[in-house]
Amino acid sequence: MRAAVLHEIGQDKLEVLDDVEAVGFGPGRVRVRVRAGGLCHSDLSAMGGVLPQPAPFIPGHEGAGEILEVGEGVTNLEPGDRVVVCWLPACGQCPSCKRGQTELCLAGFMNAGTPNFKRPGGDVFGFAGTGTFAEEVVVDAACAVPIPDDVPFDIAALIGCGVTTGLGAALNTADVEAGSSVAVIGCGGVGISAIQGARLKGAAEIVAVDPVASRREAALRFGATRAAAPEELADAKQEITGGEGFDYVFEVVGKSATARTAYETTRRGGTLVVVGAGAMDDFLQLNMFELFFDEKRILPSMYGGGDVMRSYERTIALWRAGRIDLSGLITHRVPLAEINEALDQMRTGAALRTCIEI
Repeated sequence: MRAAVLHEIGQDKLEVLDDVEAVGFGPGRVRVRVRAGGLCHSDLSAMGGVLPQPAPFIPGHEGAGEILEVGEGVTNLEPGDRVVVCWLPACGQCPSCKRGQTELCLAGFMNAGTPNFKRPGGDVFGFAGTGTFAEEVVVDAACAVPIPDDVPFDIAALIGCGVTTGLGAALNTADVEAGSSVAVIGCGGVGISAIQGARLKGAAEIVAVDPVASRREAALRFGATRAAAPEELADAKQEITGGEGFDYVFEVVGKSATARTAYETTRRGGTLVVVGAGAMDDFLQLNMFELFFDEKRILPSMYGGGDVMRSYERTIALWRAGRIDLSGLITHRVPLAEINEALDQMRTGAALRTCIEI
């Protein structure tokens, strides 16, 4: 089958090959024909070594498709079922799951270190244990979540990570208060979803902060009340909050520099929500006095900070009701053969989300 492969960490181009095989099928597993994948900045981060991932590997963790085959013991799925790929399924048995913090379940990571593809030259890993930039993928049955027939594959792919993460950061982690002031730093697909979440919760002011003009313009269409380049954030803080700072600030970049800016932009007693996935050697510096004196809440948000299955259902319900716009997030559509052009669009900020049609 065809798949897009990164041979070594640090390379900026993928090679689309036709000699790849999905492996690992057996009891408790399913084979999925991928129909659409979403290109997320986390894929770029893994390619560049910011996020840990063994190579060679196939990027992609947002995907949707159809079940081709189910392994022994799989009773909730059958061939032909439409599914979204969940890269972080909950086991239901670990301490995190039993506490109701299923987004912290580590069971899904257990497969991330096991190759789930192979080529004539050797094993190939799938990013985050999935690897959706391939025509087929074999995953645990828990990673294949059924979707209703009226949900298109491209929309379902976005729900698999980016939309769930951004919406959940506002709805679950921050639980934004109606009438509050919000700033979102980083307005790609996840940031835009956080903006939509803040709007749903009734935020009075939502400032979208991004260096790319087209993303700032897009943010206004999705619910932001004001858009600002990074150098304009201080002025927006002064004009909207009288210099006090925003009630909620979402950092959706994954860098200590922007997290520090987000902290300084949050009012005393306000909430900083860290959504961006950053590097293990990038440290955020805070002094002990400001931590005590400012009493700002710092809330990391992993995969939307809530039950993933419930979040999927909620997102679909909001989309059906017209309360959130998901199709508008997909600003580019390309076939798998043109994935490197899509990578360039993501790097320059030209795309909110690119749909890879597989």
